[in-house]
Amino acid sequence: MKTNLLDFNLPQLTEHFAAMGEKAFRAKQIMRWMHQMGEADFDAMTDIAKGLRAKLHETAIVGVPELMVSQESEDGTRKWLLDVGTGNGVETVFIPEDDRGTLCISSQVGCALECTFCSTGRQGFNRNLTTAEIIGQLWWANKAMGVTPRNERVISNVVMMGMGEPLANFDNVVSALQIMLDDHGYGLSRRRVTVSTSGMVPQMDRLKEACPVALAVSLHASNDRIRDEIVPLNKKYPLKELMAACQRYLVKAPRDFITFEYVMLDGVNDRPEHARELIALVRDVPCKFNLIPFNPFPNSGYERSSNNAIRAFREILQEAGFVVTVRKTRGDDIDAACGQLAGQVQDKTKRQEKWIRISEERS
Repeated sequence: MKTNLLDFNLPQLTEHFAAMGEKAFRAKQIMRWMHQMGEADFDAMTDIAKGLRAKLHETAIVGVPELMVSQESEDGTRKWLLDVGTGNGVETVFIPEDDRGTLCISSQVGCALECTFCSTGRQGFNRNLTTAEIIGQLWWANKAMGVTPRNERVISNVVMMGMGEPLANFDNVVSALQIMLDDHGYGLSRRRVTVSTSGMVPQMDRLKEACPVALAVSLHASNDRIRDEIVPLNKKYPLKELMAACQRYLVKAPRDFITFEYVMLDGVNDRPEHARELIALVRDVPCKFNLIPFNPFPNSGYERSSNNAIRAFREILQEAGFVVTVRKTRGDDIDAACGQLAGQVQDKTKRQEKWIRISEERS
């Protein structure tokens, strides 16, 4: 088996080359060729000694996921389904905006959690992605859009909000984050790289020490009763513990606030009393809210909150002094919107069978 060099951050790649008898600067050279130039062919790495290139041909690869399907939305959103082997595919989404370009990256094949309103969660779970498969999505998107170091940066922001719970794949995600931030990698700012978590409290504390980037928390409820139902992880890490973890994270966070994501579900969590509960819940956590209109998918069992309900909810939070945005629905015509990513998952959890049975019972 050849070694996939995309699996290594800079310290790991330096150690790998040292074991080969090579100097540390070679790791920096290879990092720049792989990540800044998007080069996978060792022969094209022209400032690398021929002897080392020959050695790399024998022992290593720059292995990225292969394209299965490419789609483009009417609003310019692009979605790629990438092959990660054994019948599995993960989805990566690029969202262009006037002031930035955001790439939404997956961390798992499916998701080990089971948030009831999320299409990815309904797909079940197969495995964690490797570092190469995570960073390979950024590598692939740059390549697909013709990015070179001489071009203006197309992807300015990265969000770990695709398929999976990033902090459930902690080591591989952190290694990929380090590559994104490295000046010999993608050179992204910590403020422009965001990890979204459903609230894995111990891993939030670990991330604060290992690689503090911007943090988004998938909150979605104002009390434990509702959150236990729609985000089952809450039964393990209830809201009081989650709020305390958010406060601890802010000590080293690159931004001075946490973003709370809140999907708006009609009749479930979108009433004025829920907004007032939220205000009390987060009173000690500097934060902003991102309200997300629910994006329907077949047999979800939920409906999107009305525009009037979303507006009233937002106004209550704003009157209390919070910054509140309502996320624009982007890419929903190609199922690329928040909560719609499903990919291709060879489920090991029997969850797909469970939801098929439930949907049949409902009908």
